[in-house]
Amino acid sequence: MRPYPTLAVLLLTSLASASLTAADYRIDPSHAVIQFRISHLGFSTMVGRFNQFEGYFTWDPAYPEKASVQVKIDPASIDTNWAERDKHLRGEDFLHVARFPEASFVSTAYEGDAKGGLVKGNLTLHGVTKPIVIKMQAIGEGTDPWGGVRAGFAGTTEIRRADFGIDYDLGPTAETMQFELHLEGLRQKTRGVPFSDGAAASPNP
Repeated sequence: MRPYPTLAVLLLTSLASASLTAADYRIDPSHAVIQFRISHLGFSTMVGRFNQFEGYFTWDPAYPEKASVQVKIDPASIDTNWAERDKHLRGEDFLHVARFPEASFVSTAYEGDAKGGLVKGNLTLHGVTKPIVIKMQAIGEGTDPWGGVRAGFAGTTEIRRADFGIDYDLGPTAETMQFELHLEGLRQKTRGVPFSDGAAASPNP
């Protein structure tokens, strides 16, 4: 008579199965957007984006609690559709990109299910690292027309500029910035995706 498997064996088998189904996705910058908006003196809303970023996430809808994401952003790529303003935003009054040439987000936990939830992590901006929470929604996943496997997500979060040492006076209505994220990732063939020297855009539309 064969003995029943012990609890430890069952647990190890379950963990092994989870690790096999989890996958790393490299963010496709040609199908991703990091956008922000902020009040301009209480008169209107200024909208901008960062054009250069790269990153990856780990995702398995069967084990969403194991999800993780890392993103690196080039703050010098800020784009508000006005060159003189962008030059000012890159300077010492705001992002000071000469001194702080990189921003990043690294997740620490995910609370939710396969449809969406809260991504908790650390945002580094302007040389300051603070915890933030991103409200995330899963948009879809599956095989693309070229044989790759993709997954897409949308997220929103809000930060206080002063928390990151950016306190240039834009009026009391501009104390906070809202971020909107749309990220599509291409599944990698091997686990453990390193950052590249520059993430290439997708060759497909």
